[in-house]
Amino acid sequence: MPEKHLFEYAVLRVVPRVEREEFCNVGVVLYCRPLGFLQCRFHLDEARLRAFGGPALDLDELQARLGAFQRICEGRRHGGPIGQFGVAERFRWLTATRSTVLQTSAVHPGLCLDPAATLDRLFEQLVG
Repeated sequence: MPEKHLFEYAVLRVVPRVEREEFCNVGVVLYCRPLGFLQCRFHLDEARLRAFGGPALDLDELQARLGAFQRICEGRRHGGPIGQFGVAERFRWLTATRSTVLQTSAVHPGLCLDPAATLDRLFEQLVG
């Protein structure tokens, strides 16, 4: 029987007005230490975000910030200084508490056989 691996994940959220604490889920970041896996998936539904956040919400800036999350997950030089950290440190940095338009939920644990398939499933459940 295949071995299940511990994983951790957080939901990526757009918080247009931080003081109101209202958010819209736009992605998921998943980390599986035993397999050295760190990836995120996201999607910006422009119509939904415009209705939720209003015309002042800068979708280009959100796309750029989410792109930075993606590059940090991938690591190496194109991930900038944070991308040079180890996988665990990158995940902890990405999921640190922030008071910005792009935030993450609390970190949640689970067990999986395939972290990529689990990321897809969580994305569909929590964002799709």
